[in-house]
Amino acid sequence: MRLRLRYMICFACGLLLASQTACRSPGDHRRRIDKTAETIINEQLSNLDSDAVPFNIERPSDILRRRLLAKQNLPNAGGPSLGSDRLEPVEHWPEEGYPAAHASLDPIKLLEQADGKLIMSLTEALQVGAQNSFEYQSLKEDVFRAALDLDLERNEFRNIFLGSLEGLASSDTTGDRAVSGVETGTSAGLRRTLENGTEISTAIAVDLARLLTEPAASSLGITADATINIPLLRGSGRHIVTEPLKQAERNVIYAIYTLERFKKTFAVDVADGYFGVLRQLDQVANNEENYRGLMESARRARRRADAGRLTEIQVDQAVQDELRARNRWITAMEAYKRSMDSFKSLLGLPPDAMIELDAADLKRLADRADEMLAEGPGPAPAADGPVPPGHEGAGRFELAEADAIRLALDNRVDFMVAQERVVDAQRKVVVAADALGPEFTLFGSAAHGSGRSVSSATAEDARLRLDKGYHAAILTLDLPIERTAERNAYRDSFIVLERAVRNVQILEDRIKLDVRNTLRNMLEFRQAVRIQAEAVKVARKRVQSAELFLEAGRAQIRDLLEARESLLAAQNSLTSALISYRLAELALQRDMGLLRIRANGLWEEYIPGDTQDDS
Repeated sequence: MRLRLRYMICFACGLLLASQTACRSPGDHRRRIDKTAETIINEQLSNLDSDAVPFNIERPSDILRRRLLAKQNLPNAGGPSLGSDRLEPVEHWPEEGYPAAHASLDPIKLLEQADGKLIMSLTEALQVGAQNSFEYQSLKEDVFRAALDLDLERNEFRNIFLGSLEGLASSDTTGDRAVSGVETGTSAGLRRTLENGTEISTAIAVDLARLLTEPAASSLGITADATINIPLLRGSGRHIVTEPLKQAERNVIYAIYTLERFKKTFAVDVADGYFGVLRQLDQVANNEENYRGLMESARRARRRADAGRLTEIQVDQAVQDELRARNRWITAMEAYKRSMDSFKSLLGLPPDAMIELDAADLKRLADRADEMLAEGPGPAPAADGPVPPGHEGAGRFELAEADAIRLALDNRVDFMVAQERVVDAQRKVVVAADALGPEFTLFGSAAHGSGRSVSSATAEDARLRLDKGYHAAILTLDLPIERTAERNAYRDSFIVLERAVRNVQILEDRIKLDVRNTLRNMLEFRQAVRIQAEAVKVARKRVQSAELFLEAGRAQIRDLLEARESLLAAQNSLTSALISYRLAELALQRDMGLLRIRANGLWEEYIPGDTQDDS
């Protein structure tokens, strides 16, 4: 009677366990693994002193891309274009209401004009890119997927609980008398792999067999068993068994580092695209000014020719330059539109959205140029003397080359990953070498009790007796006679190691090259700012002089046309030099790994002289 009561208790527990598992919805599973993965990532981010905590891959539904599509009534494909929460659910969709629309806590606020266009500053562009960039989101998801892989590897070393319920009805009419009955059973087990490679499993099962025909007998069965598998040579040792787990842990860090490196590169790309659009816009304004000036010159030339003061050839020259200037103006406007569309795509925004950039950012660059030019261009070098570019008036980021390279090698996270992958490759050599050895394994098992079926329903109830059972121990030795695949894998592991070492060398040289070239660019662009600023002054003076001399009849129209052409070229070159110098400052910080990017996409620039660690 006591055994029957125990059986009923075990059976009830099995039903409870099954019901709890069955009631766990797909949404429950998703939320559990989301919490687990985010915990893993946030732990790593905290260790890396990152301000990206907490980490989340869910994008808000009110991102700027979606708001623009709706508010500006832009053509779109409907659900997929607007977001996953706008998709039509397919048949048998597991989670009703997911993905759900949710607003961001701090949506990007942009100044809206009366015509529906948006004016975007560089600061806002960086934040918009962090929320809307497709590649940005994909790399965040790569981090999340690496965390999922790590959780799966950790699961190999957890306690794995197993349970099942079974029911069987049978009827046997092959004998002299028909025999019918039912069998019910429940089982529970535990499996665990230790970090030294030992595998342990235990299980207990309770079953009841009952006859439905005469005699209506029943019998209880109960069994308990345990097994242990201990590798003693090949495949043993913590460093061998936990290698997949160690690699999964490092892969999470690598994915985070890849995202951090992308954030720096992306921020500089956004600045490059942003100022590139403003450069094109400035060229549009310069070409318009040049066109209107040449148009006025052509009209003036016509009047002077009618008065007999200019030849028709000079009038035609003025008209030709006017036409060329108009064509350049149109070309500049179309180039501006193309660069603007490309920039919107870089941010993850629709290219047909109505957006304008804040030209005040270019004005601030011009103010910086005034500071750079405060000392004046300096004395002109001797005509027969060398003209090396000097370091007078160098900017704060024009560091000594050796110092800049050392900072880059110490702080570039992609360089850290390359070095760590060498260590990974070394560990793979160790694992491959272990696979070449003999396999020596100890296997042990123990079983107590006995089960019941319809055929044994008339037997007495089974009992668990520790003094009676089946025990076995087996030693197996697999000699390393055939190891062709393992031998090839071992040799290949050295090739992988050598390749990882070369990758470090290649990246190291590339970093040095990038830093050296960026420093050279900064020096060149700083000199260009000074030269082109002086060239603009000279060109303006030349235009004024040409106009006066032309009025006095002491110059030809060609002199004025060439002066205006020179002024246009100097204005465009000055703007390009200003933008190029600012971008070179950002590029150097990126190349040294010292441009910090906050979670909202904004940057914190490096202050030369401060000790700062990018990781």
